[in-house]
Amino acid sequence: MVHSFVGNLGHLLIIVAFVSSILAAATYFFASSDNPLKANEWRLFARMSFFVHAVAVFATVYCLFHIISNYYYEYHYPWKVSDRNLPFIYKISSLWQDQEGSFLLWIFWDMVLGLVIIFTNKYWEAPVMTIFALVQAFLTSMILGVVIPGINLKIGSDPFILLRDVFYSDEIFRLNPNFVPADGTGLNPLLQNYWMAIHPPTLFLGFATTLVPFAYCIAGLWKKRYTEWIRPALPWSLFSAVTLGTGILMGGYWAYETLNFEGFWNWDPVENASLVPWLTLVASYHTMIAYRNSTTALKTAVILIVVTFILVLYSTFLTRSGVLGDASVHSFTDLGLSGQLLIYLLAFMVLSVFLIIIRWKDIPAGGKEVSTYSREFWIFMGATTLCLMAFQVIVATSIPVFNEIIEWFGGIGNIAAPSDPASFYSSKQLWFAIFLAIFSGTGQFFWWKKMEKEKLKAALTYPFVITLVLAGLVIVVAKVKDFSYILLLTASIYSAIANGSILIKLLRSNINLAGGSIAHIGIAMMLIGILFSTGYSKVVSINKSGLKIFADVEEEFNLENIVLFLNQSQKMEPYDLTYKGRRLDVKGVPGYVDFNDLGPTEDRTKAIALDDISVNGKVYANKGDTVKIHPENIYFQVDYVDKRGKNFSLFPRMQINESMGNVSSPDIKRYLTKDLYTHLNYAPYLTPEDQVEWSDPETHTVKLGQRFFINDFVTILDKVERVENVAELGLNESDLAVRASISIFSNEGKYTIEPLYIIRERMLGRVPETLQELGIQIIFSKIDPQTNEFTFEVRTTQRDFIVLKAVQKPGINVLWTGTMVMILGFIIAIRRRYREFIKMRNKGTEL
Repeated sequence: MVHSFVGNLGHLLIIVAFVSSILAAATYFFASSDNPLKANEWRLFARMSFFVHAVAVFATVYCLFHIISNYYYEYHYPWKVSDRNLPFIYKISSLWQDQEGSFLLWIFWDMVLGLVIIFTNKYWEAPVMTIFALVQAFLTSMILGVVIPGINLKIGSDPFILLRDVFYSDEIFRLNPNFVPADGTGLNPLLQNYWMAIHPPTLFLGFATTLVPFAYCIAGLWKKRYTEWIRPALPWSLFSAVTLGTGILMGGYWAYETLNFEGFWNWDPVENASLVPWLTLVASYHTMIAYRNSTTALKTAVILIVVTFILVLYSTFLTRSGVLGDASVHSFTDLGLSGQLLIYLLAFMVLSVFLIIIRWKDIPAGGKEVSTYSREFWIFMGATTLCLMAFQVIVATSIPVFNEIIEWFGGIGNIAAPSDPASFYSSKQLWFAIFLAIFSGTGQFFWWKKMEKEKLKAALTYPFVITLVLAGLVIVVAKVKDFSYILLLTASIYSAIANGSILIKLLRSNINLAGGSIAHIGIAMMLIGILFSTGYSKVVSINKSGLKIFADVEEEFNLENIVLFLNQSQKMEPYDLTYKGRRLDVKGVPGYVDFNDLGPTEDRTKAIALDDISVNGKVYANKGDTVKIHPENIYFQVDYVDKRGKNFSLFPRMQINESMGNVSSPDIKRYLTKDLYTHLNYAPYLTPEDQVEWSDPETHTVKLGQRFFINDFVTILDKVERVENVAELGLNESDLAVRASISIFSNEGKYTIEPLYIIRERMLGRVPETLQELGIQIIFSKIDPQTNEFTFEVRTTQRDFIVLKAVQKPGINVLWTGTMVMILGFIIAIRRRYREFIKMRNKGTEL
């Protein structure tokens, strides 16, 4: 059955949202008239139009979620991003997994922000909401899914399109147009993570909030209110900075604990596309602050606010047009929207540049030269550094775009992207970070007033001396030898100490003024954490065996990985490691369950408990029960014992991921001063299709107590006895079962294996018994009562093993703590700026 109503309704709602946004833009434009009577009439109509738009957007989100949550897999979007076994929280996050849903999320946030503007700032409502509604029209067009007849021009990609309309040429839909798949393809397992449930909404809220200061800025230029827009835009700039920054950091933390590139930032183009507008956004806020006490930097603030919003649009074009191709591991493929995205980008770029050009001469500018001993100078230097950081990143990230442009003009676009992005970006960003730390530390002393040279020397003496002493101690203790690292460490410590000294003074007077100092301390801590966790990351899984793990890989791989065989102890200073086997995540059971305690069923998401499943004495499933599992995730238990005898277990994961191949995810042991970051680089037999390769059988005929050899292991047949209770084996009372007990001695100790000889309904049953630790399989094949000899067939294989890499990440917690401190500083500053705006507005002196 095809549930066509909800899809048709959703598509109709998108059209309503699109039309009402255009209507709201037009009527808000007329409401911006200087004639109060006409303005009020148009404003009422404009509000109604935007309210209709808001209701349509909200209802569209509801319709899409209704389709996903009710498993309407006749629709392409839910079939592509979800399945019936998806937990509820990930059904919500599947809303924004793909292009159409992420655009809808962006539209939703812009709609919410527009409503906030309407209800909080009546004076700026009309011009600002004109820009808002216009942006909403462009965004809504991205999911419009309408084809203009005659010219066959498609506008947008419809999230409510039916599966049969996407795969119209498939045989199954030609035979049965109403065919509905039983299940969806599912959400990418990598995205089934709690961080990915909150990271995208936060990031897109950050993208959406850049529209607010942009709209105020454009409205100010349009209405010739060149300075009045600053105060209402200021708290929004801060809110945008903290929201976008938090979203970026969430993505970094997700990558750190989910992906295996051993860090939180990989300089991927998609990562860079979100970082660059954040850098210019922070720079724009500081230039807006610089303007508050003088007309200095107003023009710079205008440019940076506009550039930030344009960069958000540009990053959208980069990640969703398909232009990045293979340059990014997590960019979207082109859905035919690249032309629309380019028009969207160019339209607002042309509008903004046009307004800036025609108003440039009228924008107030500083009439006097900025002194080196003024706060404006130091703010400008910091903002310039942020812009240079952004410029270096965006130019290199845009290399695929440059190649496309060259090819558009008939040339050959062969500009090569950096072969080692981490080294390329980090080696240059490090120097910018040094200057940024110095400027953020020194600039605080000029924050409140111009400072004379002698007073500056006196103010900087104590922070400078403390910095030298503390930096010297850290350099000696941590053995920091690289000159650039020494400079960055010293500059970061200086920034933290200098801002700390200002913070102490502010805490005694007014903590509401301390937001900037706290944020700068947080950034300084982040730089120190980045320096040590990245620059002094140390591989501790050194292969000292002298043997190559694989012959056809780089030497670095063989040197930096160790092989762990099942239940065999291995030294990795300062730990003894033991691989204890494979585990699965069973719903409702804390921790992980032994892979061998679960049997397969026809449904790959369910398993049979082969034994009671209990944790700490509590039974969660009885033998024979059916339990729910996550079969794509296989965890490998590795037990660690340090020199003091303390032990812990880590469970690095291998994920069978159809979208990205087998993906390794780390497990992390967290200490106060470091993390032990452990992940697998290889594990055999991850899927049922990966069959174990056994040797040809070798026959051994032995008597009780006789020694023989299997794979050079001393082996003894200890006893052979009849199984009295054959029912426990699933046999009838008339059947016969004989169990042999065989001891195998290896360097790790004694192992016992008990193969069965079964006669069922007068037929011989040959049931292999496997000893995974040694890679041995034995079949009890014959009993000779006349000679009292027993025959066994033995096959061998490579015993279960994993290839593991462990990295020590010093100082990583300084980074994470610094992010929290930075966010706290932003929040304090937002609160202060917003309260200041509300106070002035209520007095009638601030519009």
